Amino acid sequence: MKKINNIVAILLMAFAISSCNDAIDIEQPGLLLAENAFQSVDDVEAGLYGAYNSFDITDEIRFNANYTDEWTPGLVNGGQNRAEYSLILTPASNGDRPASLIIWQKYYLALANVNNLISAANTITPDPDVDNEVENYNDFVGQAYALRAYAHFQLQTYYTTDYTDDSALGAIALDYVPAVGEQLPRNTNGEVFTLIENDLTLANSLLSDSNSNPTLINKDFVKALRARMAAYRGDYATAGPLANQLLADYPIASQADFFNIWEDTSNAEIIFKLERTQNDNYEAQATAGGGTAGSLFAFGNSTIDGTPFMEMDRELFNSFDDADIRKERYIDPTSIISPDYQNEANYKEGDVLVVRKYPGSETVNLMNDLKVFRSAEMLFIAAEAAADNNDFGTVAQLIKQLREARLGSTQPTPSYTSQTEAFGAILDERRLELAYEGHRWVDIKRLGAKGNRTLDREPLDCATANATACTMPNTDTRFTMPIPLDEIDVNPALSQNPGY
Repeated sequence: MKKINNIVAILLMAFAISSCNDAIDIEQPGLLLAENAFQSVDDVEAGLYGAYNSFDITDEIRFNANYTDEWTPGLVNGGQNRAEYSLILTPASNGDRPASLIIWQKYYLALANVNNLISAANTITPDPDVDNEVENYNDFVGQAYALRAYAHFQLQTYYTTDYTDDSALGAIALDYVPAVGEQLPRNTNGEVFTLIENDLTLANSLLSDSNSNPTLINKDFVKALRARMAAYRGDYATAGPLANQLLADYPIASQADFFNIWEDTSNAEIIFKLERTQNDNYEAQATAGGGTAGSLFAFGNSTIDGTPFMEMDRELFNSFDDADIRKERYIDPTSIISPDYQNEANYKEGDVLVVRKYPGSETVNLMNDLKVFRSAEMLFIAAEAAADNNDFGTVAQLIKQLREARLGSTQPTPSYTSQTEAFGAILDERRLELAYEGHRWVDIKRLGAKGNRTLDREPLDCATANATACTMPNTDTRFTMPIPLDEIDVNPALSQNPGY
């Protein structure tokens, strides 16, 4: 998908969300209508690459790290993320742009772009006499429907109170381009999940069978999204088989391959990732600009000399075995690791845990592809399905399989005798495996009560950051994002989530 850098911006990229009165009011004065700008299948392809450019998960990575136990303000932190680290979550902007507003607006901008693309594509008729034009057209449109499903799912992930309750309020289901000034209420979860499933069914019927590029949506993306969505909804009869199919097709990476995944030199176990490359719209943006995951941690590079303002939580570091390739991968060797950190005269200076999960690629520091679906997640979903079915032996074998791959040696088989133990073990291993990929807050929200887990921060990290709060119950209302007040102010049809 490198060709995205050579595509001139099309109409559906011509508007910025910041210029809209609200996130779904996207038509701008003088904007050329989509159907007038698209004249060929090549235009549909160019529009599709533009739509991909709307998708980014660095905001989710940052949010999940801030509001859980993945990172802590570092030695050279100048105030970055301090309020969020204190677990302050508010619907009001207060002069800045909180995560609740950023994620909401980002995905409604993405939906505006995708809906414009689908509308424009519907005006194009591919020529059956041109080689592969019908197949290519169908594949492009199928990718667009899958992107629309993914955008809706991300909104569901953060703004509904209960994934398993179809009657609970979710996001605004938006499968068309709304009229200027149109004010829409939130839909129920059942309505939004039905739209997502319908889009995935249509996408699957249109997508090519020959696409194996992990930076482009294919049928395995559809399968992975269905597996994740079913797991979140507690539909393990659906989630388990899908996860096992993908696990068979995308084997767990070796230690060497796992290390190289994060250098972008290996695609082992990657089902789908968002590509980040030189000279794209995200390269070299400021930390708040998004897109470059490594810039969430440091200003210069992923070493101790790169001004790392966010470091690994000490309790997370303590959870890794010394032989674990994840520890080697996630912690830069220039880190200062104190053998007696609890008794350091100056804890922050004597124990500096520099994160290098996103060191950079293509000679660009801190820029890496964003891994959206990996087979390791599918292994965990399969384990969840087994735990839900009281098949604790299968849970143990799956956890053992992953740990042997990451530690490079035979590991003892764990033993679980209850769902609480099994789900707790799954959460513990997910914390290690999926750190800084945008999962931890979501995991505690959906599985914390089942596994008896919540935030597990190093107390010294909280103390040295002057955090006003260090933990919260796994049933706290802050495990659902507020609807941004900026949106409610311009769309009174929206209702707020409980607790805000």
